[in-house]
Amino acid sequence: MQNNPLKVVIINKSATGGGAAVAAKRLYEALEVNGIKASMLVQDEIKDSTSIQSLSNSKREKRKSFLRFIQERLYFLPYEKNKSIRYSFSPAIAGIDISKHPLVQEADIIHLHWINHGFLSIDTLEKLFALGKPVVWTMHDMWPFTGGCHYAVACHEFIESCGFCPFLRKSFKDDLSSRIHAKKRLVWKKANLNAVSCSNWLGSIAQESSLLRQKKISSIPNPINTQVFSPKDSKKCREELGLPKDKKLLLFGAANISDPRKGSKYLIESLNILDQKHPHLKDEFELVVFGKSNKKQLKRFPFKVNSMKFISCTDELVKLYSAADAFVLPSLQDNLPNTVMESLACGVPVIGFRVGGVPEMIEHQKSGFLAEARDSESLANGIVDVLFHDNLNSYKKAARSFALDNFDNKVVADQYIALYSSLMNK
Repeated sequence: MQNNPLKVVIINKSATGGGAAVAAKRLYEALEVNGIKASMLVQDEIKDSTSIQSLSNSKREKRKSFLRFIQERLYFLPYEKNKSIRYSFSPAIAGIDISKHPLVQEADIIHLHWINHGFLSIDTLEKLFALGKPVVWTMHDMWPFTGGCHYAVACHEFIESCGFCPFLRKSFKDDLSSRIHAKKRLVWKKANLNAVSCSNWLGSIAQESSLLRQKKISSIPNPINTQVFSPKDSKKCREELGLPKDKKLLLFGAANISDPRKGSKYLIESLNILDQKHPHLKDEFELVVFGKSNKKQLKRFPFKVNSMKFISCTDELVKLYSAADAFVLPSLQDNLPNTVMESLACGVPVIGFRVGGVPEMIEHQKSGFLAEARDSESLANGIVDVLFHDNLNSYKKAARSFALDNFDNKVVADQYIALYSSLMNK
């Protein structure tokens, strides 16, 4: 293989914006150092990389990308139930044809990640599939097997044909979701498509779906550079970040903590429970919050909040994790959150709900605590269990060990290389 390395093109809308972008870029880097000739193609502009190719290298191309995004949103506007779900459903009617791009033409394997919001449409995906090359699609949400939603929540219509969509203003048997599902079925059927779920949870759901049940589905986690994301001196990190040295610190963060799916409501409820049952804890621990937020929302937390806003610098993010005693993830539905992986790699235990792929990442009462879904009291118990455990260091060691064994770059890259090789040998 080293004399004639496989050529793989990683395709994602962005290299920087969102969890899928972070995961795709990390995989690209992991493959490169493990014998694969990888390239990465994105739509959004790249300002700090010479190794990733962008389709928005000119003002004209940036404008066209923006117009495709607008076209998507305007198309969906008459259908959306309300503005709160505006970005939870992608009709994929606008996209760019990348089938003739040199990186795609040269590649042995096309590896898709997150491709929505005006990047690739169902029509342009069909052109990509028509090349006949093996396509690996790492699913960061449910869109590849639904009629348009990214997370189906309690809906199971996607198992057969969609329709009666809870995201639509007018929901009926042959609604927009049903029509998109039918179009996908025709296109997906002809594709040499191999799906990858980052969690067993998502993989088992995908296997039930009519769109993917006839396709090969593998479960491979996202990778992380455990040399970069590693435990640092907690006291020094707190000093550099201006955080208190004499308190237990509970970390909470997301790209947008206002997103209902991220569950801040339940975290607030759990902290209120702790405030009522154990009022002395206000003197013993504080909250550290990072990500998009607003002052009004932060005031709802009954404990003191240290707001770090949005952090994009990896070194600062590692310091933040290392400064914390535990990380809390109250998400209501999640695949394989990067935040959990990053926290564990930095030796920080995680408290989260028993939902989605989260139970595959947290060893209950060993590297963290799994609370019952949507149970604020259970989440409150988990916070106390971890933060005030007799031997918090045992939690931290187990967290780091789990990340090394399951998410390290080489561990994940080897699994993808095995998948690529199997597809080339068919």
